Amino acid sequence: MAKRDYYEVLGIGRGASVDEIKKAYRKLAIQYHPDRNQGNKEAEEKFKEATEAYEILSDEKKRQAYDQFGFAGVDGASGGGRGFGSAAFHDFSDIFSGFGDFSDIFEGFFGGGRRSSGGRASVQRGSDLRYDAEIDFKDAVYGTKIEVEYNHNSGCQTCHGTGAESGSGKKTCQTCGGSGQVRRSSGFFSIASVCPACRGEGFIIEHPCKSCGGSGLVKKRQKIKVTIPGGIEHGRRIVIHGQGDAGPNGGEAGDLFVVIHVRPHEYFEREGNDLYCVIPVSITQAALGAELDIPNVMGQKIRLKIPSGTQEGKVFRLRGEGMPISNSHHRGDLYIKIMIRIPTRLSSRSRALLKEIADLEGDITDPKPLSLAEFRKKE
Repeated sequence: MAKRDYYEVLGIGRGASVDEIKKAYRKLAIQYHPDRNQGNKEAEEKFKEATEAYEILSDEKKRQAYDQFGFAGVDGASGGGRGFGSAAFHDFSDIFSGFGDFSDIFEGFFGGGRRSSGGRASVQRGSDLRYDAEIDFKDAVYGTKIEVEYNHNSGCQTCHGTGAESGSGKKTCQTCGGSGQVRRSSGFFSIASVCPACRGEGFIIEHPCKSCGGSGLVKKRQKIKVTIPGGIEHGRRIVIHGQGDAGPNGGEAGDLFVVIHVRPHEYFEREGNDLYCVIPVSITQAALGAELDIPNVMGQKIRLKIPSGTQEGKVFRLRGEGMPISNSHHRGDLYIKIMIRIPTRLSSRSRALLKEIADLEGDITDPKPLSLAEFRKKE
């Protein structure tokens, strides 16, 4: 069968750059690699054809000879597809070198794993943990200290995290020779994957520690004190570094995330750093005005002056009586909404006085609706 033009094989133009040549070959190599097309002779031939084209075009001198003389200029240079020159990829994973996460994607596709140099399993960071803590509203105001108790993975004290019984240690894996990888040949390429015997560790524990079963980690119950700052919001997370699970193979411990849940207050509602509450007043206090002593969220009495003629729903703002603001000496504000309390039971004397007021004021028995502009003005 007549050989196809190398540029046509890779699907590129004659002016293609080295990076474009490599990218085109990488695409075809993934598509037609024998490991992905076992028993498919057509795919194997396309794989050989693409590899031969890449070997010629990726080499500057061979490419010049091919561009000038065609196949006659490179006879024998590629071995007719029977082997690989120095430019070809002996290890299929090399196709992805210099392309960031593509190498990880490829390894994952073919059953590989993330490894450190030398093929051994990398030291891993331990898992982060979450603890949900519920506190009272007043503790969110003032701040407090709480004790949290939880289970986490800790380094085994019996084997000091090695996973092996005392005196036995670890033995180099005979399957992979300590590399953590095994290679298998398929067609022209050698594919590396995680060693199934040692699972990429590079060693075998012949006598696992009885306390941890060879993992080097044991479950441990732990208590720690956590400082809750004043003004903390519901749902806020406090990070305790290094108090999560210990990492395998002596890896760094993860973090503990304490998620704060603040119980609702009986009287106050929070929005950001501001507080809101409703204060009932009598008809006479609203009509005549009054000075009231009301409790703030800290339980202290604060003076509120309401003017005569105060309407239902009127809101007063007291600066600096809200929640503490984090990393600041300032506080939010307190908003007080007035609710006029209407008596449901009246004594005969009270009824008579209210009747007298009604006569003096001339109560309207056929009121007209209040205009929206006037209503908003009174709010």
